Amino acid sequence: MSRVLRAGAIMAAGTLASRITGLGRTIILASAIGVASLGDAYNVAYTVPFVLFDLLMGGVLSSVIVPMIVRARKLDDDGGLAYEQRLLTLVTFVLGVVSIATVLLAEPLIGIYATGWSQHTTEVSVTLARFILPQIAFFGVGALAGAMLNTRDRFAAPMWAPVLNNLVVIGVGITYLVISKAGRNIDKVTDSDLMLLGLGTTAGILAQSVLLVISLRRAGFNFRPRFDLHNLRLGELGRSAVWTLTYVAITQIGYALTTNLATKAGEISKEIGVPYGAGITPYSYAFMLFQLPYGIIAVSVTTAMLPRMSQHAADERIDSLREEFSSGVQLVSAVLVPSGLLLAVLGPALSLLIFARGAVSTADAIYIGQILQVFGLALVPFSLFQMLLRVFYSLGDTRTPAFLALGIAAFNAVLGLASFFFFPPGYAVIGLALAFAVSYTAGMAATWLLASRRVGGLHGSRVFTVLTRMYCAAIPGGLVALGMLWLTQALTDLTTLSAITMLVIGGGCSMALYLVIAHRMRIAQISSIVEGIAERMVRQSRTK
Repeated sequence: MSRVLRAGAIMAAGTLASRITGLGRTIILASAIGVASLGDAYNVAYTVPFVLFDLLMGGVLSSVIVPMIVRARKLDDDGGLAYEQRLLTLVTFVLGVVSIATVLLAEPLIGIYATGWSQHTTEVSVTLARFILPQIAFFGVGALAGAMLNTRDRFAAPMWAPVLNNLVVIGVGITYLVISKAGRNIDKVTDSDLMLLGLGTTAGILAQSVLLVISLRRAGFNFRPRFDLHNLRLGELGRSAVWTLTYVAITQIGYALTTNLATKAGEISKEIGVPYGAGITPYSYAFMLFQLPYGIIAVSVTTAMLPRMSQHAADERIDSLREEFSSGVQLVSAVLVPSGLLLAVLGPALSLLIFARGAVSTADAIYIGQILQVFGLALVPFSLFQMLLRVFYSLGDTRTPAFLALGIAAFNAVLGLASFFFFPPGYAVIGLALAFAVSYTAGMAATWLLASRRVGGLHGSRVFTVLTRMYCAAIPGGLVALGMLWLTQALTDLTTLSAITMLVIGGGCSMALYLVIAHRMRIAQISSIVEGIAERMVRQSRTK
């Protein structure tokens, strides 16, 4: 547990810096290009390379490659060095070819994710995609380097490298604000503007990847191209990867449906005069805020857990695997339970404070916050689902997650289509967020049952009891935040000042009350935090 805490703390610090600078990046870009047509065109073009990377390699990294690297480092005479060199050679070559191919196929790729757009909006998104798609190769090499660092218990660089990426893109956004005369108006944007946004975005990923490669070299890895790929155990890799690729393909088909529904809802909303952007960009920005606590807490702990869970599985220590998972879930939930409730209550205040400037109106920002409120309900179920998948991955099982993804995607598609057809156009994207929340809640429950059956139990009764106590401790604070929200709205309009008031007083009092109640209830994960704060305060008072 102490190793998880140490590794998690290192990664959480880097992830916090990454998410904060990522938030700054989003704020700058939103201020520059808005949340309407130009924002949608950029966000779809920006999303496509990440989708393709996931289809080709992203899911395989955590589910297949990390466990195989762990086994190679344990079993091979050279500590897995040659295996890693072959793997990096293959990834560099394959993703380089894919990057070139996707640039040539940018137009049909954009067409998959955006139907119902005007011809000009589509052309702008295609142009941006041609500048952004080459980052697939850079992102892939950097991601593999990060995974190799993780297997060496080097967690800092993979979590801090995105900060450099974000800083580069922040500089690009500021430059656009200064020199572009188009602003959010897609009809006035020039080829030079699009080149700045597209190449600047790719430059950020390039800088991130170079930093990770340098860190890997400093960790003792010397790269030498190896083309004896028959020694890469491609058969084993392929058998495991095929189901992971199936999983990723299913989730991306679901995401493509969500993107098309959101962009279509945005176009309809614009036609009927809805006074805020209601397309894919508000959904994307709300999802980004939703992932802040997930990325800082859950991803950090999960990334530290997977190599050790894989090692426990390789050594047939299933009891240790169960304990590792159970401890990680309780640690993550201690922070995510109150965070999810606060997002569900104070979402509009948070988004108003962050986004209501430049090309984003107050109505746009409030709409983003309403989507965020619904996403807040999914924070704990979504995070636990992602952690549960690591149980299967550590055991080398990539087939079960693929079938689970199919069920969740099908359920989400049905609910998403229902929200599109039955909700008013201005609220359809909120319905898509609700479909996401309901689908992952049901998916988490089903996944827990299957994972528990697979390893002979996951301390379910213990975890359920702790989660119930955490919610009991968090609900009073949530009610305080809700009361502060109602009081502020009754006294004044929703402005930046009132949003700050709600967040500082309502959010601050809510978290403080949660810590006090949870400590009194002797929830171990919270008591250690409270006692650590108290000890630090005592030491500071003595030094004075």
